[in-house]
Amino acid sequence: MKLDYLIFDTSPGLQYSSINAIVAADVAIVVTSLDASDIKGTQRMVHELYDLFEKKTGIVVNKVLTDMLPYVGKKETPAGQLQQLHDLPILDTIACSCDVLRAGGTRIFTMEMPEHPFTHTMKRITKKIASF
Repeated sequence: MKLDYLIFDTSPGLQYSSINAIVAADVAIVVTSLDASDIKGTQRMVHELYDLFEKKTGIVVNKVLTDMLPYVGKKETPAGQLQQLHDLPILDTIACSCDVLRAGGTRIFTMEMPEHPFTHTMKRITKKIASF
């Protein structure tokens, strides 16, 4: 199939399938939102799993309101604190998009919408993963 990447989108938390995916991965990308409980859960996952398996790990911050985008990596924000606490790079931010939410995971959005900002963000993220 000439795939460049195989992405395991696992359930959040310490579940068997998530642990297997982490063990099998060359690079682990943690997707989090700016929600306080999501950040705390991500901190726990990184500390208990990713650090344990010594995986190259990066963070993608999802569903960021457009006016918040410039502030995501600042040390006073939850994502910035997560980055500093674990010395992990924030690979990118994904702006909150009603178009993506409306698609409801029923199609491959980036294939159908190649010029959408979400698709451009995904391309930037893949380039950063490739240089990891």
